This record gives sequence, C-alpha cells and structure tokens, in this order.
Amino acid sequence: MTTTTTSSPSVYSGDAILAQLLAGARAAKSVADVRSIVAGVLAAPESYAPQAWITMVVENADDALRAELTALKGSMAQGMNDGRDAGPPAPAWRLKALRRELDARGLDGFIIPRADEHQGESVPSRADRLLWLTGFAGSAGVAVVLADKAAIFIDGRYTLQVESEVRTQDYERRHLIDDPPSDWVAANLGKRKLGYDPWLHTVPGLKRMQDAVAKAGGELVPVQGNPVDAIWSNQPPAPLSPMRLQTLDHAGRASADKIADVAADLTQSGEAAAIISEPSSVAWLLNIRGGDIPDTPVSLGFAMVEASGAVTLFTDPRKVTAGVHAWLPQNVTVQKREAMAAAIDAISAEGGKIRLDSGSTPTWFLNRVEQAGGAPSLGDDPCMMAKACKNEAEIAGTRAAHIRDGAALTTFLAWLDHATRPGSNIEVDELSAAAKLAECRSKVEGYRSGSFETISGFGPNGAVVHYRASERTNRRFEAGSLYLVDSGGQYPDGTTDVTRTIAIGEPDDDQKKHFTAVLRGHIALAMARFPKGTNGIALDAMARGPLWQIGADFDHGTGHGVGSHLGVHEGPQRISKAGTVPLQPGMIVSNEPGYYRTDAWGIRIENLVVVEEDDRHSERPMLRLSTITKAPIDRHLISVEDMTSAEITWLDAYHAEVREILTPLVDAETLTWLEDATRPLGEGV
Repeated sequence: MTTTTTSSPSVYSGDAILAQLLAGARAAKSVADVRSIVAGVLAAPESYAPQAWITMVVENADDALRAELTALKGSMAQGMNDGRDAGPPAPAWRLKALRRELDARGLDGFIIPRADEHQGESVPSRADRLLWLTGFAGSAGVAVVLADKAAIFIDGRYTLQVESEVRTQDYERRHLIDDPPSDWVAANLGKRKLGYDPWLHTVPGLKRMQDAVAKAGGELVPVQGNPVDAIWSNQPPAPLSPMRLQTLDHAGRASADKIADVAADLTQSGEAAAIISEPSSVAWLLNIRGGDIPDTPVSLGFAMVEASGAVTLFTDPRKVTAGVHAWLPQNVTVQKREAMAAAIDAISAEGGKIRLDSGSTPTWFLNRVEQAGGAPSLGDDPCMMAKACKNEAEIAGTRAAHIRDGAALTTFLAWLDHATRPGSNIEVDELSAAAKLAECRSKVEGYRSGSFETISGFGPNGAVVHYRASERTNRRFEAGSLYLVDSGGQYPDGTTDVTRTIAIGEPDDDQKKHFTAVLRGHIALAMARFPKGTNGIALDAMARGPLWQIGADFDHGTGHGVGSHLGVHEGPQRISKAGTVPLQPGMIVSNEPGYYRTDAWGIRIENLVVVEEDDRHSERPMLRLSTITKAPIDRHLISVEDMTSAEITWLDAYHAEVREILTPLVDAETLTWLEDATRPLGEGV
C-alpha cells in the first residue's frame, strides 16, 4: 500500500483534469465514482496514513493523480456540513419534522437509540441520529418520540450534560437504568403504534420494549428505512476506509485456521451457518483491520460463516483493495451488504439453522430468518471466546506495545511534574495536558490512534467517571488537588489502556488515605492466585476489600476485557459484580479500582493484566494475573504506614521493573525523573 505524501495543488483543478488522470491510470472509475469514495472517506475518522484511501481509487497512483485526489478531498471537506454541530441544543424544527414524517407513515411514535447496526460503543457519523435530532453528544442514550410528548434517557454520567444540550421544553429527562424507556412507553403510549428500526435493536432489548408496548395496549412496528434518515437531508454516507492486513506476526493464527474452527463448531452444534455482526469478530476472523469508526480499528460489515467453511463478507467492496483480496482465504467471498437477505433466504429455504448472537445481533436478522421459514438459533458469537483468549503472538505484541506506550506516558508524567511545580511558567489545564499526552504518544513507533477519547479530569472533574474535557468544562491545574488521566493507544501489535492519578502540589491526608486504599486493592488483584473456573465476580471483591475497610467503594466494574489491536472494551470477560464468565489463560483484562469524591476529586489506578497458568505447586489447576502495563504510580500519594510488607514488596518490584524496561526508551531528563519516581518506598515518598 502506497502512502507516500506529495505536494498537492492548492486548488482542485476540476473534474475534466481528474477524468484525464483517471483514464491515464486505468482506474476504471468515473469522477462521480471518485466523489462518492471521497464522501465516504470524509465520513470516516482521519487515518494515521492520510493518503491510504487513494488505494480505493487506484492501487498505484502517480504523483499527479495523487495530488489531484488530495485536492479534491480538501475541496469537498470545505463544503461539508452534516448538521450534527448545529447545536446544542438541536434546532426545534427537527423534532417537528420527525413527527410529520411519522404521521405520514401511520406511526404515533419512534425509538431513537444511540446505536448503529453493530451495537458498538462508537458509531459512525451517519448513525449519530440521537445527536442530530436532540443535540445530546453523550456515548449512551435513547430518545422516544411520541406525537404529543418525548423523552430522552441517559445514565448518571450525563445528568448535567443533558441539561445543557437538549431542549427542556421538548424532552422529558429520564434515567436510562432506573426509569428505562420501556417503563415510560408502558405509561405513555396507550393504544398507539410505536415504530422502531430493526437494525438498531438487539433481541433482548426489543423484548423489553415489546412487553411494554403490549402492557400499554399498543403495537410495535418495524420500519423499512429509518424516518430520521428521511428528514436528515445532509446525512453523511456510510464511512469508507480501506481494509488493511493484520499480518501473522501480530495475528498469530491464519484466518483459514480460525474459519475451520468456527465451521467445526457449527457442525457440532447442528447449525448451517452463523451471522457475525460484531465488526471486531469479523476483523479477528479474517485477520483484517480498518478505520471506519474512531479509536477502534475495524471495518464495518457483516460475515456469514457456513458449516462447510465458506465465508461471505458483506461490506462495501470498495474497501477491499487488491492486496486484501489476495490476503483473504480462497473460501472467502465479498458481496455488498444488500446481498445478505438473499443469502439468508437460501439457507433458510433448505431448513438450515442460522446462529445469531443473542446479545448483539440486530433483530433484522431474526425477522428475516423467520420470514424466510428458517430456524434462528440464538447463541454466542462463535468468534468471541477464541478472540478473547489471546495466542502467544498476540500476548507478545501486547506486551511490546505496552512498553513503548509506557515510555510515552512516562515522558508525559515527567513533563507534567516539571510543568506544575512552584515557579513554573507553564500553565496546564485538562485540554493542554491531554494534548501533550497525545503528542508524546504520536511519536511512538507504530502508533495508529488513541484507543478511546482521553479522560483528562482535574479536581471535581476527576470525580466524573467517564468525564470528557471540553472548552466549557476545562479546568486549570492548581496545587492541592488531584489529576486523573485515563488514556490509551492503538498499535498494530496491541491496544493499551492505562489510568494514573497524580497529586498536583502536596496531597492531604484524606487524599493519601483513599489513594492508598485504591492502590492496595489494585495490588491485591495483581497478586491474585485463583482456581481455574473462577469468574470475575469473585475477583472483583479482592479489589474492593481495602476500600470497604474504610467504608468506601466505587460504582463501576473493576476490569473489562481488551482486544488485540481491536476494541479497548472486549467481552465476554470482565471483573465486576456482573462478571459471570470464568477467566481463562490468554484473556487480557484491566485492573482499575477507584474512588470518587463528588465535587472534589477522583482516584483510579489502572493497569492491564493477562491471565496465565500458575505453575507453582498446588492441589488443583490455578491461574494468576501478569501485569503488562509499564508506568510509574505516584508515590507522593501513598501512606506507606497503611500498606503491608507484601504490598510494599510488590510495588517496589513493579517500579524496579518499570525503571529497568523503560530506561533505554526515554530521554535523559525523563530518565532522571523516572529514577526518582520509582525509588523503593523505604527511601521515602
């Protein structure tokens, strides 16, 4: 793949010139085709390789064509306005227009979740319907619009945000968990028709809504074509980015072998095929990556795996470059997404069972299989567990990525310490700190992007678990409080996620007390030894114990799964009060207990760990956790007298390892800071 940059014309030369260049390159594409590609590229996040998209036009563009295509992209970007930034709040006409559209369709209401067809954490701009309609920019929420009233449902993270972003006179505010949409619908729908987009709802989620509508005496109606799309005149197209290879040195297993395992699973279960709707599972299965959504390197699409071993990838064929076609196994074919219905119908007509992931597959698939006379088989994504249990190459890659990432984080922490000392002439705030950290990571070998939007919270903002700094909320750092920074990076060999809490100025005894309790819980989990078959619920209590001893706790899970150059949140494993899946060797999970003092400060310490076999003598097979994150933990916040000797030994050993591994990777100034930051606790904090 060619990504060499060239100087581009300052102004697009025009369609006629581009047509000549395309003809000369034998691109087999018209100017209209290219404009369609560019529109999709602009709907995707900016790539770490800004000209990689040109391979979707022609595999080897010469300098003149490359420059003209770059100029066209710049020209089209200047005129792009999809209306998502018209608020907050969103213009009032949009709600009125939606109600007119619903009335024209014979509907009395409609459900608008913040979701796309893949139920991921990030959605492409085209699927950001909740933001466009209401102005709400949070990462989780649902709106229900009826002819005479409407409500928006958010969780506790967004209680304040929704007040400033959504029109109070148009939408009631409701809690997504405590007062869910189904309860509101049951109380307000009556004997009316409520529409939903079957691409945006899972089977379990829709079941709750079906029960609520039945209780109200109404009717739940699937729509063909989302009514929000019908009124969103400048809606972006689907994102378009070229697929890229996840080579064997990083993937560890050939795609053909993975497909064979899935096919054997289907055969054993008596199922004819499985629909893979999770893009990270498709990426893992086929050893490909992409760039269609922010922070998670996937290419949006679906796959059907048949018991025979045949695989059909349903996606925009323009993403599948010649190099990717050559990479895919011969039993993999590529078709447009529109071909899925016929493929499902063909298997259903033969009476074959089709597996659908019960938790994440859109209800469209269930409806289609049933309408075609087939037999839907609700189960687990056949890739999920194998993807979660990393192989040796993936684990080695993740460890290597964490070392490079740790050097970048340590460089940032050293800079932050110097910048916030008394007498420094550097002003630091949440946004500038996050920008500096991003700058440090951008210099790391293989850096592709962040793995999520950095949480950079000072003082009271650090107490907001999923805080996002903005110009409106940005706080300047001042002595006497704490700074919480939760961040990560995407590298071809691994995905990182790490949180550190830093004292700005001299911490007080209360801050030290709670930080030390969090640290002790973190260490307890890091040192855990447990029998095979132990689930995340049992381990979760270990990390909370020291906080419970001082009458405190935290309201999020202790750990989530992490992918291999995939999603920073990956299932099915997690360490939490709801973590029912047993941990298995090769799983990567986070270890991140915390404590949050509302309107004051927040504390969280997060490392990633990998589950390993424990080969020490035991009466039964045992597992342990091996810490893979490498970055100092702030010693200034530790009350050494509250720690046990075993805990002190663990932290000293961790810091010694961090110092040894990172020393060759940091500059002299950072190294001086690192040596001090990782001194044994016995030398004072």
